[in-house]
Amino acid sequence: MSSAILLSIVLAYFALLLGIAFYTSRHSNNESFFIGNRNSKWWVVAFGMIGTSLSGMTFISVPGTVGNAGFDYFQVVIGYWLGYFAVAFILLPIYYKMQLTSIYTYLERRLGMTSYKTGALFFILSRTLGATLRLYLVIKVLEKFVLEDMGISFEVTAIVILALILLYTYRGGVKTIVWTDTLQTTFMILALLVCVIYIMHTLGLDFGGTWAAMQKKGYTQMIRTDPMAGNFFLKQVLGGAFITIAMTGLDQEMMQKNISVSNLKDSKKNMITFCFTLLAANFIFLLLGGLLHLYANAKGITAVGDDLFPTIAVKSGLPFFITVCFLIGLVSALFPSADGALTALTSSFCIDILGIKRREDWDEKKKARMRLMVHNAFALIFLACVFFFREVDNGSLIQTLLVVAGYTYGPLLALFVFGIFTKREVNSNSVPVVCVAAPILCYILKQHDKEWLGGYTIGTELLIINAALTFLLLFLFSKKESQPRLTGL
Repeated sequence: MSSAILLSIVLAYFALLLGIAFYTSRHSNNESFFIGNRNSKWWVVAFGMIGTSLSGMTFISVPGTVGNAGFDYFQVVIGYWLGYFAVAFILLPIYYKMQLTSIYTYLERRLGMTSYKTGALFFILSRTLGATLRLYLVIKVLEKFVLEDMGISFEVTAIVILALILLYTYRGGVKTIVWTDTLQTTFMILALLVCVIYIMHTLGLDFGGTWAAMQKKGYTQMIRTDPMAGNFFLKQVLGGAFITIAMTGLDQEMMQKNISVSNLKDSKKNMITFCFTLLAANFIFLLLGGLLHLYANAKGITAVGDDLFPTIAVKSGLPFFITVCFLIGLVSALFPSADGALTALTSSFCIDILGIKRREDWDEKKKARMRLMVHNAFALIFLACVFFFREVDNGSLIQTLLVVAGYTYGPLLALFVFGIFTKREVNSNSVPVVCVAAPILCYILKQHDKEWLGGYTIGTELLIINAALTFLLLFLFSKKESQPRLTGL
């Protein structure tokens, strides 16, 4: 009976999203889909982006890491916070000055068509892997803890969820997602706070008592001082900062929402407000992780990692309203990352790879048909990736996500840094080779880091190493510009 009720709640939630999609997509066109007609409210975008950045990965995996790693992840979050300032004051002014729809158009104007296509393809690869990894985790939890009792398989769950995402994004695009993300972020944050307050109450603790109990167990340890370890404070902070610059500032999904705001001043306000709010939200997730481990120890629950939160919320005998809050929070965490990624990938492929905005011989209807075909194709690719991740799941996916970002966003970061901070002209033929070779060399280095680097372990700074190696190779295969070109500064 409980599983049937939970499924009904999920379906009702989808119905609400579809209603919002129908309302916001009225009179929409291609510009609505790609950049929301540049009239989004900055505070709506800022709040909605929280859900996109946190995702189901944060909702499930971050609390599960506290038992083994304490508050290590907050070192990375501090780096995220610093990175958002670089996005706000370096990248956003460039995007607004150039009135970009796709941010990768910058690479075309500065470094040429080959660099432009290469950068866009690396975004498509990066975002596809990152989004489907997040999507897989939430589908896995829904299937294991809610739908399995009803005989609904993982495959059916994945297909239905992607079909529903298609339904409410295929027309409105960014114009719709700005508002659905805001709704979903609200539900996710409320669910998080309800779970924290209830578990505190159940354990008979206030905030001070909770912190003391977590300190006693070693859960609150945050600053790691061993420079040889992968979780060294400086590595985590620098890695987090560059992950933000790459995964937010150079990511079409995140910037598509920012540049849908009407002017640069409001877009900067959006980014700064967002970064402070995200700092607080991640701290609360870690606090929840400590509480979940305290509760598990008190009740003899043996679940660990990604299974901890769903096991306690669904299988441990907590009141049904907590299970409902968990489920709504989980679903709310799922969709901002999946729907935004699907829209951004469609936009990037249509604009950057197919050149849809350059096709003067195509009318609006033909462009819309092509956009819909691409949208559906990416949904099928998402489905294939979700099935792939099911086969290679290692039990805790937050670190996997950061490693994937390190390999795939490094070349993209290097291309933008090279374009912004140098006045050199790249050898177009060498760009794709360099951008593929650098991650391969980094992978080899990562496999032998302790052996080759005297015990040093590469952590989140993998992205920096990858970008630096790509930058160096680009520099070696470049020359002084024969004539002045756009730098962006």
